Amino acid sequence: MKHGKHYQDSAKLFDSTKLFDTAEALELCTKTAKAKFDETVEVHVRLGVDSRHADQQVRGAVVLPNGTGKKVRVLVFCKGENVEAAKAAGADYVGAEDMMQKIQSENWMDFDVVIASPDMMGIVGRLGKILGPRGLMPNPKAGTVTPDVARAVTEAKAGKIEYRLDKTNIIHCPIGKVSFGAQKLQENFDTLMGAIVKAKPAAAKGQYVRSCVVATTMGPGIKINPGRFVPAGSANAQ
Repeated sequence: MKHGKHYQDSAKLFDSTKLFDTAEALELCTKTAKAKFDETVEVHVRLGVDSRHADQQVRGAVVLPNGTGKKVRVLVFCKGENVEAAKAAGADYVGAEDMMQKIQSENWMDFDVVIASPDMMGIVGRLGKILGPRGLMPNPKAGTVTPDVARAVTEAKAGKIEYRLDKTNIIHCPIGKVSFGAQKLQENFDTLMGAIVKAKPAAAKGQYVRSCVVATTMGPGIKINPGRFVPAGSANAQ
């Protein structure tokens, strides 16, 4: 694969075969960002599990202490008292059948997070083929199907992100913008990785975190030593 000049210049700043500690890797991320926009810093974690098995799924959500740096547009499916509660919490769009019809008839997708009260899942379920492939389907494990929609909206606006395995057993998540600086990025990184390590399935065997890479939107991947991410209770835990 042919990379541009900025990418190649960034790649020369470090040894691509080396495993770095987190602080050094994130500091390098801020130095390798060459784009004219504020690049997102992403984490890519390969786990020693098999996502084809239900008992080895890794999925959840966590609120990053410093947010993601992105303005999040929230759509809430609810009725009754929850409507005003969701609006007061900062929801951008609130509705029920009307929102379902808007999505179906207009292919309207001007939102980043979908939250639903449990009684709305009969309506939201009809949007499964539209929201599912985009990773927007509300889910109890992610806290996006909840009777407390106001709290869910507040968390989404504060920087709550969902982590889940893809088909290749890798989790991809943003942890902020380059402009955050290494310290805030590390706080977000530690929060995310703490949640992923804690979510280790009982059925998972062997080394849990196989590899961990951080990279900016346009920059090269920087490898972090996976040996430091050992679940509590593991034989290798310190």
